[in-house]
Amino acid sequence: MAMACIVRRKASSLLSSRNLYYNSSKYYAFSLSRGFASGSEENDVVVIGGGPGGYVAAIKAAQLGLKTTCIEKRGTLGGTCLNVGCIPSKALLHSSHMYHEATHSFANHGVKFSSVEVDLPAMMAQKDKAVSNLTKGIEGLFKKNKVNYVKGYGKFLTPSEITVDTIDGGETVVKGKNIIIATGSDVKGLPGIAIDEERIVSSTGALALKEVPKKLVVIGAGYIGLEMGSIWARLGSEVTVVEFAPDIVPSMDGEVRKQFQRTLEKQKMKFMLKTKVVSVDSSGDGVKLTLEPAAGGDQTVLEADVVLVSAGRTPFTAGLQLDKIGVETDKIGRILVNERFATSVPGVYAIGDVIPGPMLAHKAEEDGVACVEFIAGKEGHVDYDMVPGVVYTHPEVASVGKTEEQVKALGVSYRVGKFPFMANSRAKAIDDAEGLVKILAEKETDKILGVHIMAPNAGELIHEAVLALQYGASSEDIARTCHAHPTMSEAVKEAAMATYDKPIHI
Repeated sequence: MAMACIVRRKASSLLSSRNLYYNSSKYYAFSLSRGFASGSEENDVVVIGGGPGGYVAAIKAAQLGLKTTCIEKRGTLGGTCLNVGCIPSKALLHSSHMYHEATHSFANHGVKFSSVEVDLPAMMAQKDKAVSNLTKGIEGLFKKNKVNYVKGYGKFLTPSEITVDTIDGGETVVKGKNIIIATGSDVKGLPGIAIDEERIVSSTGALALKEVPKKLVVIGAGYIGLEMGSIWARLGSEVTVVEFAPDIVPSMDGEVRKQFQRTLEKQKMKFMLKTKVVSVDSSGDGVKLTLEPAAGGDQTVLEADVVLVSAGRTPFTAGLQLDKIGVETDKIGRILVNERFATSVPGVYAIGDVIPGPMLAHKAEEDGVACVEFIAGKEGHVDYDMVPGVVYTHPEVASVGKTEEQVKALGVSYRVGKFPFMANSRAKAIDDAEGLVKILAEKETDKILGVHIMAPNAGELIHEAVLALQYGASSEDIARTCHAHPTMSEAVKEAAMATYDKPIHI
C-alpha cells in the first residue's frame, strides 16, 4: 500500500501557489500588548465584520490572548451566511425536501397520508428559529472568549482607528494595532434589473417569499440559483433557470455536471442555457423577461410571478473609506493581500469574500484563523486548492481538487475511477441511489488529484477526500482503508478501487 506521508511546510511556501495577493515582498512589523479596557483604548485586534470569517477570527484572536473587538453593522452575528444565506437556505432545503419526500416517496415505504399540504408560515418560522438560535450562540461564544462586540457600521479614520456609527444612533471610535477587514460580499446585480425583494428578488428575498410562486424564473445557474430553485420547485413552483453560459455550474466537473442537470430536469426544473436576459419588466401584474440567444438572435418573452437574480456575489467594501488610508484593490473591488493576509497598508489585513479566492463561508473561516495566527507571530495555513465546494440540492454535488477538464489542460497523465450509487447497498436500501463518485489520480504516482461526488449526502462524504488530498494520499490509500458496511461512503472506497485496480461490486 502506497502510504502517503507528508511534512507540513511553512505557510509562506504552502500558499505561494495562490497567486492572488498584494504583490509585495514586504512584511510589516507590529507589536502585541495585552489590555483589557474597551471603547477608545487600543485593541490588539479589531475585526470589521461579524460573518463566518470575522467572528471566527475574533474568537481565535481572543483565544490566543489578544485583546479583541469585533464590529458588526447588522446587529446580529453570523453575516450573510447565518442570517440570509447558508443557514436559512439549508433549513428551507431540508423542509422542502421533507415535503417532497412525503408527496413522492413515503408511499413506497409503506407510509401513507390522506393529504399533505405546505404550511409556508410554519416552514419560515422553523427557519427563523434556527437562525435566531445560532446568532445568539455566537454572541455567547463572544462572551465566553471575552471578545468585545460593537454593533454598528465601521469605517477607517486612520489605519489604526475605526469610527463606528452604532445601531442605536451613537458614534464611537475603536482603536487597534491590527485591523482585519472581514466585511464579506453582497448580491451582484444585473444592469437594468431593479431588485425589490418582492417580485424581483435576490437570494435574501427568495428565502422570505410569502407564498409559493406559480412560476419562478431564476437568472443564473450557479450554486445559489440551483439551491433556491430546488426549494421552490419542490414546493410546487414551475421553475425555469436562465443562464448566459453554455453550462450550469461552470466550475463543476463536466461529466458530473451533465448527470446533475439531467437529475434536476427529472425534478421538473427547466433550463434555458446560452440565453441572455435583455430586460425585466415588473410594471404589470406579473414579471416579463425579454430574452435572446447569447450569440444574438430573435427575442422571446418569458413570464413569471417571481424572478430570482442569482448572478453571483461581489466584495462588500462600501463605506469603509479604504481609499482614505490607501488600501489597494483590484479592478473588481477585491482587496489585494499578500500570503499573510496583509494589505498594502501596514497593520491592516483582509480575509474572506473581500479578497480573491472562493467566496465560501468555510474558506473565510480558514482565512480568519490563519490571519490571526500570523498576527500572533505564529504560522497560518490555508490552501485554496483544498477547499471543498458543495451544491446542497438533492442529490447534493460536492467536489475538491481538480476537475477532469483541468487535469487534461495541465497535460498530466491520469486515471479515472467511478462508482455509481446504484451499486451501493445502503443507497439501494433507502431507495435513494442517484449519483456517483468520481476520482482522478495521477497515473504514475496514483496521487489523488480530484474527487467529485453526486449523492444525497455528498457534502458529508467529501471530507474523506479533502483529508486525502491534504496529505497527498493515493487512491490505493483510500481503497485499502476499511469502510463500514452498509454505508454510502463505501462508494468512495469502490471508486478508489476502480481508480488504481478494479472495484468489487460492479
